[in-house]
Amino acid sequence: MATPKNQSVQKAFALLRSFSGPQEWVTNAELSRRTGLSEACAHRLMKTLEDIGAVVRDRRGCYRPGMVLATLSKDVAIGDLIRATSEDVLAALAGRLKGVVHVGVLENSMVTYSAKFGEPVGVVIPSRVGAQQEAYCSALGKILLAGLSAPQLEDFLYDGEFVALTPQTITSVESLRSEISAVRQRGYAIDNKEVFQTICCVGAPVRDPQGNIAAAISFADSARNYCGAWQDEVAGQLIAAAEAISRKIFPVYGKATH
Repeated sequence: MATPKNQSVQKAFALLRSFSGPQEWVTNAELSRRTGLSEACAHRLMKTLEDIGAVVRDRRGCYRPGMVLATLSKDVAIGDLIRATSEDVLAALAGRLKGVVHVGVLENSMVTYSAKFGEPVGVVIPSRVGAQQEAYCSALGKILLAGLSAPQLEDFLYDGEFVALTPQTITSVESLRSEISAVRQRGYAIDNKEVFQTICCVGAPVRDPQGNIAAAISFADSARNYCGAWQDEVAGQLIAAAEAISRKIFPVYGKATH
């Protein structure tokens, strides 16, 4: 017999998920509208969440996320969470594609490798968990940059010079801005010998329930294998795997009811 779900907990989390950001103040009526809960039900749950510090309320009666949530989440690293919960998905992906799969997150304008699965075939993949890579020329980095807001991306573009690691490396602001726009349109990123002359990569985004890019996964292979058919096959499998990972770490509850 399946364990019954606690609907009050589900509804409370639906309310917490309905905030678009930690700084947003929202009325009870708006929270009710966003979640599909009655105003009375939303009020009861928000009062409980306020009592335990999960939300705070201002003089107008508006709510925003509280310090309890910040305290609980501050040590949760999304890359480590993906590695811990999605090893089966990532290992299977590396096995099917016969190469190396990475998980990466953006930290201080650099890509940090959070996980590495699989074994390289015919080429050395000089990456390791915990190491960092430039964001402007890597498939992981381009995906993560595509998730930045317009002001954040502009800050990155003008923060410093882009060094050419290979003859294929994008080094101009306008070219990189155009590349990030293309990444957003097609839903995946490509590194065709931009970091190493011997390696090509494709990257795909891991998104949260609001569609924001929380992390990225990539597949690295010998540059000798790069062609349109390879790109399409790898991109399709990466996107499917990234969506499976998103469902694992960001379970989206059905619409709450009264």
